[in-house]
Amino acid sequence: MSDLVEEFCPANILVVDDTLANLQLLVGLLTEHGYKVRPAKDGFQALSATQTAPIDLILLDINMPQMDGYEVCNKLKSDPKTRDIPVIFISALNDVLDKVKAFGVGGVDYVTKPFQVEEVLARVETHLALQRLQNNLQSKNEELAQTNQDLANTLNRLQVTQQELIQSEKMAALGQLMAGIAHEVNTPLGAIQSSVNNISNYLQEIFEDLPRILDLLSSQEIQLILTMALYSINTKMIVSAKDSRKLKRALTRELEAIGVSNADTIADTLSDMKIYEDIDPFLPILTHPDRERLVEFAYNLSGLQRGNNTIAIAAERATKVVFALKSYTHHDPKDELFKANLIQGIDSVLTLYKTSLKQGVEVVQNYAELPLIYCYPDELNQVWTNLIHNAIQAMDNKGALAIDVTQEAGFAKISITDTGKGIAEEIKYRIFEPFFTTKPPGEGSGLGLDIVRKIVEKHQGKIEFDSVPGNTTFTVSLSMNLQPDTDS
Repeated sequence: MSDLVEEFCPANILVVDDTLANLQLLVGLLTEHGYKVRPAKDGFQALSATQTAPIDLILLDINMPQMDGYEVCNKLKSDPKTRDIPVIFISALNDVLDKVKAFGVGGVDYVTKPFQVEEVLARVETHLALQRLQNNLQSKNEELAQTNQDLANTLNRLQVTQQELIQSEKMAALGQLMAGIAHEVNTPLGAIQSSVNNISNYLQEIFEDLPRILDLLSSQEIQLILTMALYSINTKMIVSAKDSRKLKRALTRELEAIGVSNADTIADTLSDMKIYEDIDPFLPILTHPDRERLVEFAYNLSGLQRGNNTIAIAAERATKVVFALKSYTHHDPKDELFKANLIQGIDSVLTLYKTSLKQGVEVVQNYAELPLIYCYPDELNQVWTNLIHNAIQAMDNKGALAIDVTQEAGFAKISITDTGKGIAEEIKYRIFEPFFTTKPPGEGSGLGLDIVRKIVEKHQGKIEFDSVPGNTTFTVSLSMNLQPDTDS
């Protein structure tokens, strides 16, 4: 994920001014500081430039012949292609009404001539940074929309699969999984929704406070606020709740010692930003009469990046569940062999059982490398589902589950071991019998292991087990030499 300290491609800035001296000065200044600059001497050239090349920011003079800056801005904001480009007005007009009109037609800032070089550079970089954050948020929202659509499509396929398997043992296993799947999906989606709402609030507060802060502060003070936000974004400090309270109290005392009247409120916001010490560089902000609002502004800026980080992590988690569901619900109506990754299928089933496993089951995975082999992946998913589900039930959701994958003499061998109560000696010879079950009525049809054995035999393999109290292992051996034209 991108953040504020990464290197960006040089921004494209359009400078519009009918006074040649001003135009040359701004073009030279911005070019010297690494920006790509396009000059325009009037509104017509400006509008044409925005249609022929991507523009990241516009510096726009107000007093120009034929078409003034207000009219140019109106035309820009009425065009979907250019309405999102931030416009900073530059004018000798200093009346409050002129500034109000500039903001009213869509400008994001206003610089009065004669301008200070540092002020222009600070405002340009501030609005470019905000624009990058806004573009990043839009990109993440688009990714989220696609992820949600993929998830919806996958869940639809899962529902269809459930209908098809309603009379089968796989349907029973899916019924056991549904609550866990919903939890695994809803948790990241909830985090994403919360972050989107937070980011929207941050942006609203930032845009409300921005004109006041830019008018109130010097360029050095604005840079301090950005530095404070960057410090919060980049800190890797992990603090427990107990230690956080201690650090906050110490920070409050330090602020009180330098005469900050609302020290507790300021310390609370700084703690949320993970700023507990080394506050000397930020003293001009912390001792400013409007410090509470300024610190809150820095918090909102850093909050944009925190929200983006949360969205990225949650989207990745949701994507894993989506992938597992896609793998699990894959169905080949033609019942044909095709190449697949056995380990990927096992991991997909483990992902769907994640909620059950994390209640108290330790999973140990020992996987040797396996090539892709010809098989019936959808049916093998039913094998892994049945064996893993039985193992979890045998342990009452508490114990250790070991999965070993090896290859030997042309066979892929998958062993699933649990630390459950084991299989009683007197029923071992019956466990593969159709309709035989040790589960209470309504919890099992007795077809599960019979179906598993038939699927394994269809792969020219075999299934064996060894069981004593505290250690039960089912070993599935699958031929690695099946071919699409093999008569199974």
